[in-house]
Amino acid sequence: MSRSDQRPAMQARSVARLAAVQALYQMEVAGAGVEAVVREFSDHRFGSSLEDEAATPDAAVDQLADADEVFFADIVRGVVTHQAEIDTAVSRRLAANWRLERLDATLRATLRSATYELMHRADIPTEVVLDEYVELAKAFFAKTDSGFVNGALDAVARDLRA
Repeated sequence: MSRSDQRPAMQARSVARLAAVQALYQMEVAGAGVEAVVREFSDHRFGSSLEDEAATPDAAVDQLADADEVFFADIVRGVVTHQAEIDTAVSRRLAANWRLERLDATLRATLRSATYELMHRADIPTEVVLDEYVELAKAFFAKTDSGFVNGALDAVARDLRA
């Protein structure tokens, strides 16, 4: 596969990561089940303009249509299936006076998605996971929060992939 052929596949995964963070946020805030949310994204969200999404950062890709839907579903289902293990890995790297529950729901979804990939997707290089989720954090949050995501994920990655 040439570099130009790889770019759309890489972009499709970036969009899938964004959608996974949105889906996990939606599940937490609305209390929706994993299969209902995966089905909603497949049936109604993929292919819609991101400008219609209130919680979507401006720097995001123009369309969810290009998302790798299989990869999206893997992340969302994987985070739910392995949430206790993921939360333990993330919580270990938070400051002593912080609990995961105190973080913003979108920030939690970001950390959980990235940690799932670090734990269960050995086919994806650590640097790719960190770069992708730090970029998502920059789009959603202030610079200090994206720095927090970078530091936390770097520590989690060292724990998991040492």
